[in-house]
Amino acid sequence: MIQSDNQNQYTADIIKELCTCNGLSYEKVDEEGPETAVLEMFFSGYPRIVGMSFFPNLTTLTLVGQSIQKISDLEYCPLLKELWISECCLTKIDNLQNCVDLEKLYLYCNRISRIENLESLIKLKVVWLNNNQIKDIEGLHMLQNLKELNLAGNFIEAIGNCFDFNKQMEILNLSGNRICSFKELTNLAMLPHLKDLGLNDPQYEPNPICLLCNYATHVLYHMPQLQRLDTYDVSHTQIKVLAETTAMKKIMYYNMRIKSVHRQLNEELEKLKERKCKLQKLPEDRIKLFSCTIKHLERELAELQTSGKIQSNRSSAESKQTDIENVGDESDYTDEANEEPSLEEIFSQKLDALRERMTFWNRKLDEIEKIYQMEVKKKKKSNSLVVQFLRTELETVGNTCFEEGSSTDSWFNSCSDLILSRFCAWDFKVYGITGVKINRIFRVHNRILGLKFEEKLQMLLDKENVNETENYRKMLDYLFYVFDPKLPVKKKQLLQILEDGFQGMEEHKQPNGEEAVLLSNSLSISECPRIEFLQQQAEAEGKNSRDPEEPFRHGKLILAKAFLGRSAPAHEKDSISQVNYPDVNSVFRPWKHLQSGTSAFDTEACSSLEHTSCDCSLRQCEWFVFDHELVLPEYLIEIEYITLVKIQSLFSILNNVIVEEGNRNTEGFILSHDLQLDNEALNMEPAVKARPKIVCLDEKTVLSVAKANIYSQIMVLNLHGNSLSKLRDIPRLIGLRKLIVSFNEFTSLDDICHLPNLEYFDASHNHVITLEGIRGLSKLKYFDLSWNQLKKTGEEINVLRKHTPNLLSLDIRHNPWHKPGSLRLSVIGRLKALTHLDGVLITEEEAADAVRYIAGSKITQASLLENSRTDEERRHVLSVFPYAKILTQFSKNRVDLQTQLQRNWYSMITVLDFDGQHLSKIANLEKLGNLKWASFSNNNLTKVEGLESCLNLEELTLDGNCISNLDGISKLTKLTRLSVNNNLLISLERHVFDNLSHLHYLSLESNRITSLAGLQKAYALIELYISNNYVSTNQEIYHLKGLINLIILDMYGNLIVWKQDNYRLFTIFHLASLKALDGVAVEPAEVESAKDLFGGRLTCDTIAERLGHSNFTKMQELNWTSSTIRTVDLVPADQFRNVCNVNLQNNNLTSFSGLVFLPNVKVLCLNYNHIESIMPRQKSQSHLTNRQLLYQKVTSSGYGQQGLSKGSRDAGFGENLPPIMHSLEVLHLGYNGISNMTQLQLSRLKNLKFLFLQGNEISQIEGLEGLQLLEELVLDHNRIKTILESSFAKQSSLCALHLEENRIRELNNLQSLVKLQKLFLGYNKIQELSELEKLEVIPSLKELSISGNPVSRKGFHRLLLVCRLPNLQVLDGTAVSTEERVKAELHLIEQQGFPVATSPLESGFSGFPATFLKPTSLKITNVNLLEGINHFFGPDLTFTYAVEEPLWNEANKTKKSKNPGMATNNPRSAHPEIALRQIRGAAANLLSHLTYQSGTSRSAPAHQSSKENEGRRPANSPSRQTRM
Repeated sequence: MIQSDNQNQYTADIIKELCTCNGLSYEKVDEEGPETAVLEMFFSGYPRIVGMSFFPNLTTLTLVGQSIQKISDLEYCPLLKELWISECCLTKIDNLQNCVDLEKLYLYCNRISRIENLESLIKLKVVWLNNNQIKDIEGLHMLQNLKELNLAGNFIEAIGNCFDFNKQMEILNLSGNRICSFKELTNLAMLPHLKDLGLNDPQYEPNPICLLCNYATHVLYHMPQLQRLDTYDVSHTQIKVLAETTAMKKIMYYNMRIKSVHRQLNEELEKLKERKCKLQKLPEDRIKLFSCTIKHLERELAELQTSGKIQSNRSSAESKQTDIENVGDESDYTDEANEEPSLEEIFSQKLDALRERMTFWNRKLDEIEKIYQMEVKKKKKSNSLVVQFLRTELETVGNTCFEEGSSTDSWFNSCSDLILSRFCAWDFKVYGITGVKINRIFRVHNRILGLKFEEKLQMLLDKENVNETENYRKMLDYLFYVFDPKLPVKKKQLLQILEDGFQGMEEHKQPNGEEAVLLSNSLSISECPRIEFLQQQAEAEGKNSRDPEEPFRHGKLILAKAFLGRSAPAHEKDSISQVNYPDVNSVFRPWKHLQSGTSAFDTEACSSLEHTSCDCSLRQCEWFVFDHELVLPEYLIEIEYITLVKIQSLFSILNNVIVEEGNRNTEGFILSHDLQLDNEALNMEPAVKARPKIVCLDEKTVLSVAKANIYSQIMVLNLHGNSLSKLRDIPRLIGLRKLIVSFNEFTSLDDICHLPNLEYFDASHNHVITLEGIRGLSKLKYFDLSWNQLKKTGEEINVLRKHTPNLLSLDIRHNPWHKPGSLRLSVIGRLKALTHLDGVLITEEEAADAVRYIAGSKITQASLLENSRTDEERRHVLSVFPYAKILTQFSKNRVDLQTQLQRNWYSMITVLDFDGQHLSKIANLEKLGNLKWASFSNNNLTKVEGLESCLNLEELTLDGNCISNLDGISKLTKLTRLSVNNNLLISLERHVFDNLSHLHYLSLESNRITSLAGLQKAYALIELYISNNYVSTNQEIYHLKGLINLIILDMYGNLIVWKQDNYRLFTIFHLASLKALDGVAVEPAEVESAKDLFGGRLTCDTIAERLGHSNFTKMQELNWTSSTIRTVDLVPADQFRNVCNVNLQNNNLTSFSGLVFLPNVKVLCLNYNHIESIMPRQKSQSHLTNRQLLYQKVTSSGYGQQGLSKGSRDAGFGENLPPIMHSLEVLHLGYNGISNMTQLQLSRLKNLKFLFLQGNEISQIEGLEGLQLLEELVLDHNRIKTILESSFAKQSSLCALHLEENRIRELNNLQSLVKLQKLFLGYNKIQELSELEKLEVIPSLKELSISGNPVSRKGFHRLLLVCRLPNLQVLDGTAVSTEERVKAELHLIEQQGFPVATSPLESGFSGFPATFLKPTSLKITNVNLLEGINHFFGPDLTFTYAVEEPLWNEANKTKKSKNPGMATNNPRSAHPEIALRQIRGAAANLLSHLTYQSGTSRSAPAHQSSKENEGRRPANSPSRQTRM
């Protein structure tokens, strides 16, 4: 009673304090309490919640910093909406069931370990449970209105599906927990309204996952709706785009790598298939031989029976038997009867022997097929592990990586040595194992497990104060993980260990109670129990324990790095648990204790491991590590045991299929003795008689074969073993019941129609590819189609179902069916009357399975509901699977029963996954207008149909079908991803892809595609996978040049890859946007190599790309300027036979390259290139033989060439080269940097008429010996100093020569230019008038230019030239008139009256000899100034006498006079003086009169000359008159 009073007093004190804290009067609490809505109490040690009955209308209760351990007394507050019990001592959530209006619950900083008892609080919007001791997220499934949840500072490791029902969640804080898996974070993507997520709040320790690479990228990619992450603003669009771009790159990268792995698998499977075909060839040939022989014998036996010979033989045998019985002595006559068997028995014996051998070979075929399937299974299993590794890398954003090692890796060799050092042959001797071979080793890089290991290790080391490195290393060791021997090591278990590590001790509790991670330092301890168990299992199943294909031959090991720390030996009686070993980190059990029965595996397994000569057991131990975080898996090793029995692999290309006797394992192999048995059976009597083969069937032949007179009598027709391909007039045999056409050459059976009585039809061993045409066989019961070429399952079965309704037995073995796996059920399900298929009786169970199979192969309403989802938005998932498959596996949004009652429930379906449903047709999808993602892989579809109404489809997967064209998808304009791998596509129709403007992913692997032309307008493509097709030419790459967004291209397995030289560099060059080709990243060095190899290459493909077609026969002009062309490769050149004008100006050519092969080119412009020679430069001297070096030095087989100059030697060499480009007449090589004309090999252009070499660096004119037809030569703006004797030795046809802007001083060696009419020498360095005199040797010269030379500055050079060159018409661009020529003559005469000059230079006529200018008297005896002069001087002065020819010097005595009207004679005569004075006055008048006329007529000839030159240049070539 006293205690109760004390309790009441204590409660009253608490209520008093509560009232005081909230400004209420304890005495008036009954009145004020119901009016109170808010109560608060902070840090007052409030022990428990009491007195709530006074506050029935309370809506907010705040208790912070109290000593409350339990929630109570709140049943009196039904209106409570906000509850704070924080920083108290709560251990459990309870007693809130009456607070049904509660919206906010704050229970942070307590000791709560579970989330529970919240089911009735369905109005809760805010829950704070941070800083508690919660390990699991649970109990929230009823809180569908929850918007904010704070679970920071707990011990949560997994998220799971706990938020599936909290779709309204907006704010979630999980900071300061132990979440370490990216897979856990992906579950948060199910919260569509989540805006604020905390995993690394600054107020808490980060989750381990926050320390990993790409953490933020992963979160923002999966939850793009987030506005804040870890208190940071992430609402900017750029951040989301960056995260999505990064994730998409990773998806593309790993998708590419996975496809590469699949491609390698396909290559290996293809090799296995080829090997199988080789192995099966001998059995197949034998089967065909025996089958043919059997049919031959059966036909002969039937003919003998028909003829009656078998019957008569049988009658004689019966009479002989009667005689034996009458005599009574049976033994003698029995022996005699046995010695002479009947003819029928002889046939029967041989047929039985042949059938027995054929059965044997069929069994060999089955054995080969069985071994082949086992090899395929191994390859696929190995491949699937690598694929799963890559998927794990993608899902973990690269934080868990798997590296496959090779012998070149040091870590691989170290790991191999470790395994071999821990293998004891004595331990495995009892199993017949002599060694171990390491097949593969994967090194595991798991960042999260590594961080945990290092953190836990550092914690222990700090605690133990272990500072010495040596001690630390001694505590680390690499040990094998010991699997449970009675459980197979599955891929899922392996991946879980490698990704998540060795979980808590409960999951690794051993069968005998050990609670730790079991490891060993010996291969014997980890593997022998498994081998023992598998052998016992094999013996129980009746298998040979030494079977080479037993699972124990191949094994997987996990090698882990373990920190053993403080270790202790195991006690014999205590189980392995932390309780029994409280102060240690690990426990070890030596080998010797394993034989006492205390090991993790049975004593029987150890009884065989007794050592007689090995001390390995002294070092071998089992280890038990209690903390799984101190065991880090680092290596996965695939091993294979070597046994005493040397196993021959049937599928090794090194082994022969035929082996000798004595091999222990001969499954699949063929013994040489078997071939002898074949020969014995074939050589048995009776021998098969050879018959002539029938090639064409006519009426006479049919009657002869059938032994009949008319067609109506024929009931059996045996045409076996002929060469028939057609059966004409067969429908006329209306009475035919049995037809045999085996071993012929039929490709179709369309002649077999309308035979109403046909019951038996044997068409085996032909080449039948289709059954189209068969009809009207209503009574057919037996049909043999084995050993043909039938492929299309659905089409052929439909023909049989329609036209052979009563078929009972069908044989379709040994045909290359497209879908052999589902063939049998498909045939049985469609041919209802069938009783035997492929010689095997059809059971009732099999028939029922076939019916279900056929029923499931159609899209029905039930199947739509089962295989559909209704997700509206695409979730971001790091996966390479089709999105339809992802959603059907993880999404729970189905069409429910209530929705089915609505008429428009079809429109709700957005996802379809009909993979592996045996569909033969897509149908019944007309109402699925909102379908977005669909997958129909691994079915029997032959065409794309039924999707015309699904116009919103974005992703379509059709892998593993029999589709031959894609016409059905042309209307799916919203399609972004399309996959049609492993089908029968032959071509890509352009109209299909022209409309798919959003398609960015296209996979067409393993088809029969030959051209990529249909993809020209698929501009949005980013990824294109088209490996293992039939693309063969580089031209197909040009069809992809317009795809500027293409990043990944996979062409591996096409003919182009190994058929075309430099395929990879060619593709990289033409598709500049590529980042990866054929599964290998494009390196910058490859890009540069591609540019070096293909940059500036003019090919037929390049021209075809620009023209849009490849018909070049009508081309007349090829204009390809400024395109950085370096080489020309136009092959075959004959298709350019009409091209006559080629302009490749401003490129990078160094030679004529492939242009020399163009047959009819007349004009070739190669200005502004880098031409060095017509043909490509030869190899360096180091690559030439001594003979080749000799031929370069000596132009003939004789001697005497050493004294020639270099130019002469080169010229001689050029003359020996064969002529090329016979049609070329005009060649432009200006501005090419040419310095040596001989190296150009111009002499090979025999018909060249116009040559332009302006703007080069030529210093000598040489190498023109072969250009005898050359009419014009342009060498302006070069470095020519002198004209050699050989420069124009053979240019007798040259009419125009341009040498302006050079360095010429002397005009020598021009005498061979006898036809030269135009000579341009402007802007050279000619100084002396005497050099101009040398032009006299060119009598035909009509136009001359010397302006810009020093000599042109002398006043009399023009008069001199006019006088010396009588045919000159234009000089320096000015026409030479008759008046000017007279003036020049008079000027020369006037020079005679000048003061005596001591030299020719002083006289102003440098070219005149000194004797001409000596002082002497002049007597004019005869002057004839012609009509023009007389006209100008008038009648006052008339010259009636001819002037005699002057004698210049001795050298000019024999020369013809250049001025026949003027001569000197008798120097002392006075008349010449008077005449000269008169001439001076007249000349002055003449000069002033001629000045105007000469000025006005100066421009016309110059313009005409320039126009003539322009006519021989291309329109865009630089003018010759341009001064540099």
